[in-house]
Amino acid sequence: MKSSVGSETRFIPVAQPVLSGNEKKYVNECLDSSWISSAGKFISQFEEAFAAFCGTRYAISANNGTTALHLALLGLNTGPGDEVIVPTLTYVASANAIRYCGARPVLVDSEPRTMNIDPLAIERRITPATKGIVVVHLYGHPADMDPILEIARRHNLFVIEDAAEAHGATYRGRTVGSIGDIATFSFFGNKIITTGEGGMLTTNRPDLNDRIRLLRGQGMDLKRRYWFPIVGYNYRMTNIEAALGLAQLERVEDHLDRRGAVAGWYNRYLSDLSSFVTLPSVMDWAHHVFWMYTILLKDSCQVDRDELMARLLERGIETRPVFYPMHAMPPYLDTQSQYPVADALSARGINLPTHGLLSEDDVRYIATQIRSCL
Repeated sequence: MKSSVGSETRFIPVAQPVLSGNEKKYVNECLDSSWISSAGKFISQFEEAFAAFCGTRYAISANNGTTALHLALLGLNTGPGDEVIVPTLTYVASANAIRYCGARPVLVDSEPRTMNIDPLAIERRITPATKGIVVVHLYGHPADMDPILEIARRHNLFVIEDAAEAHGATYRGRTVGSIGDIATFSFFGNKIITTGEGGMLTTNRPDLNDRIRLLRGQGMDLKRRYWFPIVGYNYRMTNIEAALGLAQLERVEDHLDRRGAVAGWYNRYLSDLSSFVTLPSVMDWAHHVFWMYTILLKDSCQVDRDELMARLLERGIETRPVFYPMHAMPPYLDTQSQYPVADALSARGINLPTHGLLSEDDVRYIATQIRSCL
């Protein structure tokens, strides 16, 4: 859709990959060498580089972020009869992967400032069947990990970090992906770094590294080719995807700096709308990487969320709603419990365009149109 407002005609997508490094060179090397499938040098190079980026001993590539979550849960022996705590305000994959294991997702409300899982609400949901906690670093802001880890230690629970949206974010100086038992990342085309599709797991535990590599490759023994001691999965990344990922990772600081600049522009040009919108919070213990810049409409705003999004689209600005909470979805419908914070965030939240190809003029235009619509 093209917009023509005044003398301007433009379309600003909500997300767009930045492919300005060695992506083409490395992919062409895959094509020239014919190493295009799930073997090749770029896979190990990408894994090693990503482990170094996160500060972990191991990184295991996967074909997407959802299968990475499934592998993490399987690696921690999650199965039927188990319960796994997960925030209700998240992308559906966080809950789906628990169901893939035959376990039951137990939903927890959010805290309002970071939109992440509320540590104070976790303990109330623990039962004798609770196996672990999936923590989601939503939209690039890390969750408050120390109280979550303390609860997990007291109840002997595992902690998985779903860091699909938080490449490079830090919590009290620690890079997300290095804090829990294991972490998972997504490299979908709209993520901070991308392989088109693709995922990664990071951990410091050698037992998890070995088990997940076994599960990822159809269960084939890592030291005896075509011997399958367990039933596994074909969740492998291709060499072409890893080539893209390595090229992206080489410039990850540029990608992160650019998103920080975009967030700064939004803060500047939206600052006069504080009567109508709440801008993203950044806790003093966190480094927010702004996978998405998210605003919340206040009660004083006379335009509802969906109407504002429609008006912005008419002006050539694509946006996204904050995720619908899991407890409102048919597969996970929960009418017995209350999730007031997640409900409010979902009903009033908008993800504005956030990517490395935005200019300051784009952000100024978006802010001007938001002001006009409100």
